[in-house]
Amino acid sequence: MKCAFVFLASGFEETEALGTVDVLRRAGIQAATVSITGEKAVTGSHQITVEADYLLEEAPLANASALILPGGLPGATNLNACVPLKEALLQQYREGGIVAAICAAPMVLGGLGLLKGRKATCYPGFEEHLIGAETRGADVEVDGNVITGKGPSLVFKFGLALVAAIKSEAVAEEVAAGMLL
Repeated sequence: MKCAFVFLASGFEETEALGTVDVLRRAGIQAATVSITGEKAVTGSHQITVEADYLLEEAPLANASALILPGGLPGATNLNACVPLKEALLQQYREGGIVAAICAAPMVLGGLGLLKGRKATCYPGFEEHLIGAETRGADVEVDGNVITGKGPSLVFKFGLALVAAIKSEAVAEEVAAGMLL
């Protein structure tokens, strides 16, 4: 069974990471967290420590339905410094799989050239890092196999866009209704 992977770096935005996993699991999508730190316990930007399901080196990324980057600082910067993660994102993208990022993390996709000619969004002030993207300030942008979100308060919209892309719009609507959105 395919799995959606949410990557955790020191300083990740807790709401974006865990909210995304929650929405995906409500939709019946297998979703797992992956630590890029070498330790399963990863502390977010608001000092909440989460135990990841996998370490990066052991995660079965070849079986991914989506690779997802939460924002937060310095979390997004730490994700951007992780060469094996960036290689996995490029591979996923080349194979037509979903790559997604929210808040400051779309800068990773921008730096890899994955946003050129695509609509994308990010936390206000990070637009310059979305190299080649068309930015309009939308809450969430879905452009082909690339999904980007603006920030923490929009995590549910971001998660539902992932559900629609992985499963269907109908499943996303069911999950939204169950969450009273």
